[in-house]
This record gives sequence, C-alpha cells and structure tokens, in this order.
Amino acid sequence: MKLAMIGFGQAGGKVVDKFLEYDQRTGSEIVRAAVAVNTAKADLMGLEYIPQEQRVLIGQSRVKGHGVGADNELGAEIAEEDIGEIQGAIDDIPVHEVDAFLVVAGLGGGTGSGGSPVLAKHLKTIYTEPVYGLGILPGSDEGGIYTLNAARSFQTLVNEVDNLLVFDNDAWRKTGESVQSGYDDINDEIVRRFGILFGAGEVRQGQEVAESVVDSSEIINTLSGGGVSTVGYASETVERKQESNGLLSKLTGNDQSIEDQLDSANTTNRIMSLVRKAALGRLTLPCEIDGTERALLVMAGPSAYLNRKGIERGRKWLEEQTGSMEVRGGDYPVNDSDFVASAILLSGVTNVPRIKELQQVAIEAQDNISEIREESESNLQNLVEDDEDELESLF
Repeated sequence: MKLAMIGFGQAGGKVVDKFLEYDQRTGSEIVRAAVAVNTAKADLMGLEYIPQEQRVLIGQSRVKGHGVGADNELGAEIAEEDIGEIQGAIDDIPVHEVDAFLVVAGLGGGTGSGGSPVLAKHLKTIYTEPVYGLGILPGSDEGGIYTLNAARSFQTLVNEVDNLLVFDNDAWRKTGESVQSGYDDINDEIVRRFGILFGAGEVRQGQEVAESVVDSSEIINTLSGGGVSTVGYASETVERKQESNGLLSKLTGNDQSIEDQLDSANTTNRIMSLVRKAALGRLTLPCEIDGTERALLVMAGPSAYLNRKGIERGRKWLEEQTGSMEVRGGDYPVNDSDFVASAILLSGVTNVPRIKELQQVAIEAQDNISEIREESESNLQNLVEDDEDELESLF
C-alpha cells in the first residue's frame, strides 16, 4: 500500500520520520511521500529522514517558531490560517501514485492535536483518495490538560477521517523508563505493526508471490465504514529452512512425505498460536474484540512457514471471536526474515474502556479548569479592590 504520510506536530513528525527509516531498512516502500508540519522550528530541525523541503513551519506570525504550548485551539486556528502553506508541500506529492493519505499526530499536545482534524477535513474536500488518521493518545500520567486535549481532538478527528487508527501510550509505557527511551520504544512499536500491515501485498523483484494475496484494496475495504481501529501483533523467531537435495532425501520419498505432513501441521499450529496472541494480547488501543465490524489478518515471514490452511483457520477463529462476517486474511512472504509475525487490523471497534475513561477524565479536567479560572479572577479582584478607591488608574 502506497501512502502519503503527513506528520502533524512533534509526535506525528517523529513517527513519519521513523516510517521512512523503516522503509529504507526493509525496502518496503510504504511511504510514497512524506511531509512534516509544525509550529515549533526545533522539532522540524530534529527530523532525520523527511526531506528539508517537505518540512513546513506554520504560525510564524503568531508564535515565532516556538510552538503553541499545548493550546490545541490555537493549533487549530493556525492550521486554518496557514492551510495554503501546508497545501503547497502536498502539491509536490504524486497523488496518482498514492492509495491513501495518512495524517499522523499526537492527540495530547497543541499543534498536532488541533491541526490534524483541520488538515484531514481539508484533504477530504480536495482529493478522492481515503484520508486516514493515526492518533496517539497521551499517557494518563501526563496531566489533565493533555487528557482534555486528547479527548477533544479524538472526538473531532474521528469525524473528519475515513478511519482513525489509534495507539494508546498508556498501554505501552514501561515503569521506570525515561520519557525519551519510552517514546523511542513506542515509535518503534507503531512502525513495526503498521509497517507489516501496510506493506502486505507489495511484490518486489525476486520476492515470492503470496498464496493468499492481501493488497491495498483489502486494507481499504477493511477500513471503509469509518470509526476507530486498533492493531494486534505477535511474532516468533524461526530458523530459515535450508533446501535439501542430497542422496538420502531422494532415497526416502515416503519418509519425506510424512515429514512434510508434520511440517504442515506445525506451520498451521504456529499460525493459529500467533493469531490468538495478536488478537488477545496487547493491542495498539486495548479493547474488547467482540463486536468488531471488520477485520484483516496478515501473516508475514519466510514462505516455508506460511500456509493457506493455517491462515484460513486463523481467519475463521477471528470471525468467531469478533462476530464479524467481514474478516479478510492473507500472507506476506518475506524470505530473508528470521521471524514469523501475525498482524491483525480490527476496524470499527466500539467496546473501548480507555476512550470512555479518557472522556470522563477530560470532562472533570474541563470543569476543574473553569472553576480555577473563575476563582483566580475572583482572587485577583479581591487583591486589588481594597485599594482601588484610593489609587488612580494610569488609564
């Protein structure tokens, strides 16, 4: 699947940068074009892989390149005012070679949280290609203002994109690790999961063709219908099989047949185990998988460890667990890989306790902020009113 990725804000820019590094390392060629948009000049300068000419600094007349300070209303205003500058960078994207747009943003800050819904809405009015969002939720320990920002941004963005893929930092931060190493690990996890998902179906020179092909249309159909999506992932290291053409293998045809059957059974069992781990393990957005509207299963790894029977069994199991009649599945042969992986896209999930909790905390934070502001104004009035009869104002 060929994507035009636009990283909005600090987190969004870093994730898109990481996707480009993944593309170079694996040769997957998912990112057909990349743009980074930010109100903070320093964040744009810190990127490594996004071309300099595709980094757009907005809001210079308002914030002088210093960012919006977690004010997502200001972030939205600046995005609307400078949408022409953003469009200027997007005009360089060869849209005829792109399957979809992916707008990536952290939802807890100011620039990406406020600007990403504005950009998504703008893209949908101009282009016929699907516009997806990849929204990153802040950890619950990051503070009330970030939770409030995330709840408001989530609520807005989900209505402006064709589908919102969500990654919840709260589910992935490890106890005791530094903020920087925590975010680096999280970005690696985001790219690993979505890289396998979006890379499926891409056939390169000398690569084996999948038995059950998953191409961009399968992903687009799974994401169609809107709503919220989450991705599950599980992998297992394997030793790559060597071809055996020796005399012994030629003389023991019957034994070889039995060995092939055992290999097939092992392969099927391994696939089933990985499918269960991916669906019932840690999702990018933790949720109950029953009631999922649509799902897609991708098995990746050396072709010798992938078989149609295992994938079909995994697909049927996923159908039973989700209750969905729209479960697609296929394989993605990567013959130079040392692992077999299962990536599962669950689209249209509705039973998401984290989102309900986020919204509740945000409502409380909003009420608290209003109370604090009113109290602050009252305290200031009390502070100065005792002397205002005796002192004259300057103007």
